[in-house]
Amino acid sequence: MKKSTIPIRFGVLIAIGLIMYFLILSLFGVQTNPIFSLGNGIIVAFGLYSAMKNYKKEKSNDFDYQKGFMAGLFTGFNATLIFTIFFAIYVTNINTNFLPDMLANWSSHYHVGVGIVVFIAAIMGFATTFVLTLSFMQLFKESWNLKKNYNSTAVEA
Repeated sequence: MKKSTIPIRFGVLIAIGLIMYFLILSLFGVQTNPIFSLGNGIIVAFGLYSAMKNYKKEKSNDFDYQKGFMAGLFTGFNATLIFTIFFAIYVTNINTNFLPDMLANWSSHYHVGVGIVVFIAAIMGFATTFVLTLSFMQLFKESWNLKKNYNSTAVEA
């Protein structure tokens, strides 16, 4: 059986969507506002749902919970890794004022460097992937509920 390319293909598409969204926010100068992170969640949710739906369609009878769950995780992890690499390059080379601008909104007595901010972005991506994959698998998994036979005879009292 051939391996599915859905986690890679959709992971790249999700990452491209996240990067485009981030760059559009930066055009308007609002990329440091945390409220716009909700858009990231929407992009990831749509991409993961689409990937898992396509994966279930591709596998049809071979689809089970573990395979679907792993497809969702790999899709989100691929997207997170690609976006994290972009984010690290953006913060260190493209817009070096991003980190001071973002941290100016926080009251902190700690020195926060680029490494910790990139690490937190990656952890947030992985956590979002895990939670959304668990949620979406509830929609895609086969039900264990037994089908009721309504044509059977009534239980005598």
